[in-house]
Amino acid sequence: MIAVLGAGESGVGAALLAKQKGYDVFVSDLGMMKDSFREELNDNGIEWEEGGHTEEKIVRAEYLIKSPGIPETKLIAAARANGVEVLSEIEFASRFTEGKIIAVTGSNGKTTTATLVHHLLHGAGLDVALAGNIGDSFARCLERGDHGFWVLELSSFQLDDVQGFKPYISVLLNFSPDHLDRYEGSMEKYVAAKMRITKNQTSEDHFIYWEEDAWTKKNLEKVKANKIPFGTLSKAKGAYIEKDKICININREPLIMSIHELALQGKHNCYNSMAGGIAAKLLGISNDIVRDCLSDFEKIEHRLEPVLKVYGVEYINDSKATNVNASWYALDCMTRPVVWICGGVDKGNDYEELLSMVDDKVKAIICLGKDNAKLLETFGDLVEDIQEVDSMGDAVKAAYKLANKGDAVLLSPACASFDLFNNYEDRGRQFKKQIRLL
Repeated sequence: MIAVLGAGESGVGAALLAKQKGYDVFVSDLGMMKDSFREELNDNGIEWEEGGHTEEKIVRAEYLIKSPGIPETKLIAAARANGVEVLSEIEFASRFTEGKIIAVTGSNGKTTTATLVHHLLHGAGLDVALAGNIGDSFARCLERGDHGFWVLELSSFQLDDVQGFKPYISVLLNFSPDHLDRYEGSMEKYVAAKMRITKNQTSEDHFIYWEEDAWTKKNLEKVKANKIPFGTLSKAKGAYIEKDKICININREPLIMSIHELALQGKHNCYNSMAGGIAAKLLGISNDIVRDCLSDFEKIEHRLEPVLKVYGVEYINDSKATNVNASWYALDCMTRPVVWICGGVDKGNDYEELLSMVDDKVKAIICLGKDNAKLLETFGDLVEDIQEVDSMGDAVKAAYKLANKGDAVLLSPACASFDLFNNYEDRGRQFKKQIRLL
């Protein structure tokens, strides 16, 4: 019997795949699950409970699939002690695919890069699907059918309990402090979780990485895969920026194109484009297709997404920015005076990293959250106009009053969303709805 802890997208997806593969499945959620998930479990004859855990069933399972949002608990420790194999949904699903996996992780840029890699492979006519930390879970997608290639966006939480997971290509974009509340305040533990993406790779696999990231460099010697860097330093192999061009130097025919041709603008997006281009070239995709796909890629929702221009004020949705470093990149891209909407659930953030950027770019701050004390303390003396609100409607109204023609209103929270919203998507869509009501 397989026990599944957590009945969100990941847990229910794992339950559906396990049922399809012939396992008896029991799903247990400490909270209350969504009606749609209950219906799916019922329709597939899967036993479930909510509002608590029946420990006896869980500690006697053959496998325990733990949803990524659940930390190590006494119940999980008891299951391990009883010989139960604890797996992540990613680990479990990966045991049932014949396709090649391109796995993308990093503190920032992984959604953009994973989506871009999918766009590149799809543009080349390959049989490819996108899953993981974006859209539907890997297990749910696999239950619908296998593909020749899987592009997976993976968080540190999803990598915590991988064992035999082995991507053909792994991409590690960067490290910045994030989710330190989960990792006992330890950057080393957070880094170790993400580095598990390379754990089972061999010299026949590939590891694409940003060569200027200090944490990555500290761990390079542990990586057995073929190492391919991108950045501004190395010019012999990988990809690099030189003046206003990027060069992707894989195989015998380097691809050189102007950074102004790239659909994704900004230095961090040059890095994302280079990482995606390397992955595509490793899979034998031609320079012409790579060039076309890097040029016509459309921005994704909630990541520096232009919404509307209202009375000369540009409104930008960057709700996906759930950590300080992501908001740093967003502010760095701004060319207008900024009214910055930020705040939410703090994950051990150090906002001081943003002081010089805020001083240079931000004219007013709107703190959107239940507890804004840390934001007020950090930026209160730096920005003349700083306000607190506890709803998206009030945030947009306040921004409308503070912004003048030629300014930008940027939602880039630097925080998780769960104090006031269901998730970052809900936060971003509420932002867009309120703008359209202006």
